[in-house]
Amino acid sequence: MEITPASTMVKPVYSTPHQLAVEKVPLTVFDRAAIDIFVATVLAYPAPAPSNEALKEGLRKALAPYPHLAGRLAVDDQGRRFLHVNNEGVLVIEAAVSADLADVLANGMAAGNVGELYPTLPEENVGAALLQIKLNRYKCGGLVIGIISHHHVADGHSMSAFFTTWASAVRAGKNFTAPAPPFLDRAATAVPRGTPAPVFDHRSIEFKGRDDGRSSRPYAVVLMDKIKNLTVHFTDEFVAELKARAGVRCSTFQCLLAHVWKKITAARGLEPEEFTQVRVAVNCRSRADPAVPMDFFGNMVLWAFPRLQVRDLLSSSYGRVVHAIRDAVARVDGEYIQSFVDFGAVVDESGEELVATAVPAGTMLCPDLEVDSWLGFQFHQMDLGTGPPCAFQPPDLPVEGLMIFVPSRTGMAVGGVNLFMAVAERHAEALEQISHSID
Repeated sequence: MEITPASTMVKPVYSTPHQLAVEKVPLTVFDRAAIDIFVATVLAYPAPAPSNEALKEGLRKALAPYPHLAGRLAVDDQGRRFLHVNNEGVLVIEAAVSADLADVLANGMAAGNVGELYPTLPEENVGAALLQIKLNRYKCGGLVIGIISHHHVADGHSMSAFFTTWASAVRAGKNFTAPAPPFLDRAATAVPRGTPAPVFDHRSIEFKGRDDGRSSRPYAVVLMDKIKNLTVHFTDEFVAELKARAGVRCSTFQCLLAHVWKKITAARGLEPEEFTQVRVAVNCRSRADPAVPMDFFGNMVLWAFPRLQVRDLLSSSYGRVVHAIRDAVARVDGEYIQSFVDFGAVVDESGEELVATAVPAGTMLCPDLEVDSWLGFQFHQMDLGTGPPCAFQPPDLPVEGLMIFVPSRTGMAVGGVNLFMAVAERHAEALEQISHSID
């Protein structure tokens, strides 16, 4: 049972006298391609955990180099969204829970009530705090931190950097020295050519087309109880075996995606002549020409779409599937990124409204998939002074075929990778039975 929570708006504090320059920052085409939702994350810390006051004080200091997080989404007189960097602050909710954290973890944080562990998702994104944090304090002294942040303000790479700064500020306390601010110039990441010349069909790839019936694959929408969330753990030894089977140099993400793509396709029982594709998130910072600093705070993600016929996917070696994934990602290069930026400039000139190709809750992506890799992020290493979290996970995924790879923090064990995946209820048992069989 939770005792009534208290809420506070936490604003940045600066180590030197600071005159806030209120800014109206237009969303870039990368921001507008990002899904228009708050992304949730949950982290658990056993006792002794830092006090709420220490967490809030560290947050005040960490926000100083990241002023966009303390702003709000707003709409200009042309109906276009922008980031209003106005120092309104981050919402922090403090709740006491009359249970022991160990009991909650034993049952799994996702067991029915994970939504109570992070702030209630706002009904309207415009005007809401862009970063909201709930501090759930258990009677044993344990702590669960539930976080939601709006995707239009930053991608996972950026939020990982911010949370690393927050953890450093909490650990250091009064001895914290603010790091150099990240690269914050959004406009510099989306500079079109003198004469914008998009050469790819971005209106149908990153955005929804003009209701022409050809712009996107028609997916079914079902009741949420027809979608089941699974967590599958892959040990370091299992990953090493996959890499050996691939026979080519490949990353942990590539070999695991090849494996899971094969397994879910088999579990779905798709017809051999069907085609299946995966929407793969790609960080474009180092791929742009010129490259964008890796510490850029904002959105700079596009997507690759490896695609194979079912019979080829199921009969191919791991190495061939890895090549298909790698080749698709390689096509998100400097030329493609510049074309995307040019497309944004053309659309801005025409005044056309862009709608990202996000799908609603309950969507069945079958025969397709969508994947995000959090393997390079540092959420699971957020040491607030008493060690990293003992559990870390996203909330339930609302779209069948959506999956996230996360470094494992299963119980107190470290190592390997956790796959969080939403699958159709009728396919879940078959996937669980074959998830660790290697072709």
